[in-house]
Amino acid sequence: MALSPLSRRRRLLAVPAGVALTVSLGLMPGAATALAKGKPAAEEGPTLSYVLNTDASKKAVKKAKKAVKKAGGTVVTAYEEIGVVVAHSDDPDFGNEMRAKRGIESAGATRTAPLTPAATTDVGEPEYVKPPKDGFRAAQADGATNEPLESLQWPLPQIKADEAHRISEGSRDVTVAVIDTGVDDTHPDLAPNFSAAQSANCVGGVADTSAGAWRPYVDGSYHGTHVAGIVAAPRNGIGVAGAAPGVQVSSIKVSEPGTSLFYTEAVVCAFMFAAETGVEITNNSYYIDPWLFACRDDEDQGALVEAVTRAMAYATREGVAHVTSSGNSNMDLAADELTDTSSPNDTTPVERTVDPSVCPDMPTQLPGVTSVASTGSHGVKSYFSNHGLGEIDIAAPGGDARYQIPDAPAKNGGVLSTMPDGEYAFLQGTSMAGPYVAGVAALIKSEDPHVTPQELAWRLKAQAVSTPCPEGEFDPSGDGRWAASCTGTQHINSFYGYGIVDALAAVK
Repeated sequence: MALSPLSRRRRLLAVPAGVALTVSLGLMPGAATALAKGKPAAEEGPTLSYVLNTDASKKAVKKAKKAVKKAGGTVVTAYEEIGVVVAHSDDPDFGNEMRAKRGIESAGATRTAPLTPAATTDVGEPEYVKPPKDGFRAAQADGATNEPLESLQWPLPQIKADEAHRISEGSRDVTVAVIDTGVDDTHPDLAPNFSAAQSANCVGGVADTSAGAWRPYVDGSYHGTHVAGIVAAPRNGIGVAGAAPGVQVSSIKVSEPGTSLFYTEAVVCAFMFAAETGVEITNNSYYIDPWLFACRDDEDQGALVEAVTRAMAYATREGVAHVTSSGNSNMDLAADELTDTSSPNDTTPVERTVDPSVCPDMPTQLPGVTSVASTGSHGVKSYFSNHGLGEIDIAAPGGDARYQIPDAPAKNGGVLSTMPDGEYAFLQGTSMAGPYVAGVAALIKSEDPHVTPQELAWRLKAQAVSTPCPEGEFDPSGDGRWAASCTGTQHINSFYGYGIVDALAAVK
């Protein structure tokens, strides 16, 4: 049973198949420009990608680009709107040299070494569902209004989406961008609602809008396609129904080929592209590599936090709301200290103690997002879901295939959705919970096109169904492995935030 593509803690934020991706820039030829400047050539190392933060002005960005070239680096792209420059260099001292330049506020490498395959989690593989031999449409011959596989979609009644769709399925004027591993827009249960004009491949830091560039790689990158179906699979008599079956969905691919890594330059590109193309909501079921927690007091990591924060804030000012998945490590994100044993995940991880208030899990702990925890079919926190008082805004069904198995006919604790090549499968993870909230947000936006991102986040919380902490100790395995402490009140607590998302309230 797969949770969703996310390998590290939440990697993709789907507990078993969770995979967060990002683009690698590859090795650049090491140009000996230092010799031409009359100084000793720096020792050549692997080509890394860097972000440089400066004033948000044409003049400041121009000076930063000049500094990059003078130091022998290559400018990949620059965003004057937010004062962020993406550059490549094979000089191991490039970051220090850039930080010493006047006008450059911070600079940091987005990775620690050439890409290596990311580790996988122990949450399992996808459990596929085969269509009826006589086809999906034949299953509708009796005139039923439900989708052929809807009886397996226990999350829809949990959030009252089945009732909501009788009132509104959402508007095609609203688009949810799935920032992820790519979306297979040829899937018959996604094609009707797919917005190619708002889709791109941002791997490497530059948006590639050529036809099909937004699709997943042929290496099993199914995470984004599964997420997209949860958001907006249409009610068309073919397979499943999304949370908002009448809205559009787009794909902004940020995952590196052959890996499950999402790097800063790709994610910054994704937020900027979403803002430029009029996307209303982004879904972010991943965390940004290679740091599970990126520390502001580290010169490199702090620059990454600043660049992503600027890009998200810019998109928010342009009217884009952001929904994030909280992660699959059963961590208390409000704790004073946490132990991170997975970072950096592109070289050799080292154990370190971090303060989440200084070292946020990006993007789910950045300002202005709606952070989502996961529930199982019984409406209780999923065993893997991260939590934290003040860190979780809302909860939604993400599955729990170990301890919360729904009644027949589902017989599966995961979330059923679309997969590449026209298939369907169950996955579990906060990666699945986030898109249910993104879909409900799209229903709200459909009813009130003028709602701002801030108001939208508030309405999601205000309309959520208050869910109290579980009675007694939360220890689903009975051996302490997944034990967690729920703190707070019936209306706001560390497991569910303001409660479980409510699709019916969104359309009333």
